[in-house]
Amino acid sequence: MNSIKVFCPATIANISCGFDVLGLALEAIGDEMIVHKTNEPGIKISKITGQSLPLETMDNVAGVAGLALLKESDYSGGFEIEIHKKIKAGSGIGSSAASAAGAVWAMNELLEKPFSPIELVKFAMQGEALASGVAHADNVAPALYGGFTLVRSYEPLDIIKINTPPELYATVIHPQIEVKTSDSRKILKTSISLKDGIKQWGNVGGLISGLFLEDYDLIGRSLVDHIVEPIRSMLIPGFSEVKSETIKAGALGTGISGSGPSIFALSKGKETAERVAKAMKNVYINIGVDYDVYVSKINTIGMRKI
Repeated sequence: MNSIKVFCPATIANISCGFDVLGLALEAIGDEMIVHKTNEPGIKISKITGQSLPLETMDNVAGVAGLALLKESDYSGGFEIEIHKKIKAGSGIGSSAASAAGAVWAMNELLEKPFSPIELVKFAMQGEALASGVAHADNVAPALYGGFTLVRSYEPLDIIKINTPPELYATVIHPQIEVKTSDSRKILKTSISLKDGIKQWGNVGGLISGLFLEDYDLIGRSLVDHIVEPIRSMLIPGFSEVKSETIKAGALGTGISGSGPSIFALSKGKETAERVAKAMKNVYINIGVDYDVYVSKINTIGMRKI
């Protein structure tokens, strides 16, 4: 096989209480990428559609991630990459992660899978470092593993795939403003109180337990962020209204997707998730902000050949 076309899913990171350690993959939206093997060493980004992004290898997250893989590979040739962006940059649903993870997953497939999923995460994290200044894994891990993932540790890297309850749906609204991950990190506190830490750890444990037990009420009770959301929500117009209206519409819980401005809600069943989407839309119609909205099953596979 000398070329491959792949679907690279959008992702929701943090999932309220799990800053930089929890994430999930979406089914309803993702990028497409075509990767070809070449005789010429290195990575060439030959085409990008859908977004205005750099073609220069060292300025593109897919190029940087791909070079990280090539450095550890025995392959003497290179790769040419076409990226067809469906996920808007700065949306908070893993645009950079989809490109970085998609590139290394496709390359690994073409090389007959010499690298494990956790090694692919390490390569993709180099692309995330270019995008945000921090080599975080909470978006690239679910994109590569599928479903929900927990980054238990960064040093050494330790990733666990978490069970996905079958009736769980995600609703995501992207108000048409841009919040850069690098900017949203600058406003965060570098220390927290023990009291807030205890509450946050309890919610992380509760959320993971709820996912494994398929206890939707426990999932909902655990979707609370005492540390990041109170600060980042100030950057998102209409956030408090969306949170209030989605809970009224039946959502289990609502929070900021990644660094924002997208807002996610988890619901039990598609019907509730669609009702939540309508509630989200109404908020932004009333305040006059354009938006995109998605209702999605949780993507339990992650990357896939198309």
